Amino acid sequence: MTRSTTDEAAAPQLPSPKERRRLREAKSLSEEQVAAAVGVTRATVRSWETGRTSPRGRKRVLYAKLIAPEPEALATTTPAAAMTAPVPAAPAPTAPGTVPESAAEPTPVPSAEPAPEAAPEVAPEAKAMVVAEADTGEEAAGERRLSPAGAFDELYARTAPNLVRQAYLLTGRRALARESVERAFQLAWHRWPEVAVDRDPAGWVRAAAYEYAMSPWHRLRRAHRHPDAPPTEPGKRALFDALLDLPPAYRRTLLLYDGVGLDLPETAAETEASTPAAAGRLMTARAAVAERLPELASAATPAEQSALLHDRLGGLARAEHVPVPQPARAVRTGSEDKARLWTRAAVAGVALLIAVTGLTLHTAPTHYEPPISPAERVGGVPPRGGPQKLTAQDLKLQKTLREQVAHGPERLIPQLR
Repeated sequence: MTRSTTDEAAAPQLPSPKERRRLREAKSLSEEQVAAAVGVTRATVRSWETGRTSPRGRKRVLYAKLIAPEPEALATTTPAAAMTAPVPAAPAPTAPGTVPESAAEPTPVPSAEPAPEAAPEVAPEAKAMVVAEADTGEEAAGERRLSPAGAFDELYARTAPNLVRQAYLLTGRRALARESVERAFQLAWHRWPEVAVDRDPAGWVRAAAYEYAMSPWHRLRRAHRHPDAPPTEPGKRALFDALLDLPPAYRRTLLLYDGVGLDLPETAAETEASTPAAAGRLMTARAAVAERLPELASAATPAEQSALLHDRLGGLARAEHVPVPQPARAVRTGSEDKARLWTRAAVAGVALLIAVTGLTLHTAPTHYEPPISPAERVGGVPPRGGPQKLTAQDLKLQKTLREQVAHGPERLIPQLR
């Protein structure tokens, strides 16, 4: 047991499932190539990248070496120590073509033209911020000393307002959008040790909010059965109707790529689809929206089409009055109350099961008792299911039998004539 514990502690640390897929695609490795190198099947590699399972032993070491980032990429990433406070004090720069998730301005929409064909480069301000975190020991130590509640509150304040607007574009329901974001942050606080060290905490919460908002079970709820009233402006109304007419997976892909500004591999990873499948969904969704928006169909290049669609999505999100989410402290308190409630319910369920089992063992019979069949009348014969009332003939026969002395069978003596 000591050796297995030591080996498990010495095993290499793996990034989050979404990061594993991003690193593999960054090295232009397919699932088949990784499976052949590690000695597993393609389904096993996909299970590793979706988080259902995790490699162990020698396979874990080989897999970690295959997806390990290059030294150049390591130089531009945030140190692991600084990731314990996932929300830096300074706001992160907005990637080109994104709907920013910042709480400093409630409805920011950048006008920069997106670059959908390539992953967004790190802005000089972001590089300077990374260098400052590495050089200034006191400031970096102050961020690392940030309490979990403080880091969560900063992440909530920076991302929650715009996540509500994104969820509204995804569902067309204001109340459901607010509920989805609050549920996602409650889940994030419940699993904060995992979320805090994630490469993209805001992306983790966004994925959880989208999953809850797109759940088909909301159709059974009367409050969320029908979408809210569309905008009155014709252009925004056409875009609103076009979005809601798309299938949920296509709508989510379009919002992530053209609205949020993720690149194609990240969009595919967040929607749990392959990169070619995500590209196909994106092209189909754009074509369906272009039928409602003639100006989108007249765009010369895909980049112009993406920039125009990004501006229209941002304008639709700004024009609608979505509800403001609850304060971060209320969300944290709600998550803790829900965890305590489920814990108490589990304890009560176990106690009830033990009580029912004990009662059953106490009252259960210890031997088999055959059931008594009900009496039936067959062919005119009186039933014998219990004591019956004797008739006059029965009483006479009973009296005769009691008066006579019981003898054995009489001996037969032949008579001679």
